[in-house]
Amino acid sequence: MDSPPSHDVVTLPDFRNLGVLLRILVIAEAANLVALAAHSPDVIEALKGIGGAALPFELALLAIVLLLFLFSPLLARIPYRRGVGAVVAVAAIVAGGLDLAFHAWVSVVPWGAVLKSAAIAGLLAGVILGYFNWRQRVLSPALAKARLIALQSRIRPHFLFNSLNTAVSLVRQDPRLAEQVLLDMSDLFRALLKDSRSLVPLADEIRLAEAYLQIEQLRLGERLRVHWDREGAPVSVNVPILVLQPLLENAVRYGVEPFSAGGDVHVSIRAGVSELVIEVTNSTCGGESPVPSGNRIALANIEERLGLYFDAEGTLHISARDNLFVVKVCVPLRGARAVAQVA
Repeated sequence: MDSPPSHDVVTLPDFRNLGVLLRILVIAEAANLVALAAHSPDVIEALKGIGGAALPFELALLAIVLLLFLFSPLLARIPYRRGVGAVVAVAAIVAGGLDLAFHAWVSVVPWGAVLKSAAIAGLLAGVILGYFNWRQRVLSPALAKARLIALQSRIRPHFLFNSLNTAVSLVRQDPRLAEQVLLDMSDLFRALLKDSRSLVPLADEIRLAEAYLQIEQLRLGERLRVHWDREGAPVSVNVPILVLQPLLENAVRYGVEPFSAGGDVHVSIRAGVSELVIEVTNSTCGGESPVPSGNRIALANIEERLGLYFDAEGTLHISARDNLFVVKVCVPLRGARAVAQVA
């Protein structure tokens, strides 16, 4: 049984995550603007001060962000408090060093100003890390909430009843097949009751999806036509649990089940340069509405969990084109491995 990670475990942010980098830049720029406004008599003077202070500040900020980006794997391996100290020290040394070099180039070095720059940079780094600490602690309960939402949106009575009816109808005709249906249902509901904060290998998600499709294939027969494209898929990469099966369930429920002719479901799993792409496409039978009310509950839950795990780098895109409904999930390959190591 998987043991859920403790809510009290706080780690340094992933300095290679796009969302983390954007937040650092926004907070630093906002702090710089507030400091200039506080030391200026009016708005005009504050705006003039931005131009004068822009070069050294921006150079220091970009240099600090670049160093954190480069040393992010190393920082992730050391204890949290030491990591905080290392980040604060990097910020202070870089800001102080660049300020020293800048003043030495244009005039006599004012050591008081250099020390002030180093102290402010270290303090700002501490404030930013405090924000990420707070954000991580706030998001831990959010993951538990996402688990409850997942359970409510995944355990759908219609699927349970249909699967049980399928198993009952097979008991006399093919007892072994009926037993397999019940075993597949057991695997599905065991996954549903797992901790939604878990990351699992992509191979497990594919097996779970296949078990689900086997049950639906028995019920729908030739009306359900599934096409897989997963050659070269990185099956060892970790993904959030229940990221594929709900997409297939939506495709079957809204793109196959309502139509007498059935429909086609295409599943594409591939690795890009830096991300894993999972794409599920279902036909919509002549332009009938591909998104009935209620269809977005599971999609919204997946999108929320991607954001909680991978910030801005985990995305879900929905599109409709040429009588097709397409859902594409993107997971950063590096981010999936990093989160798995932390968990």
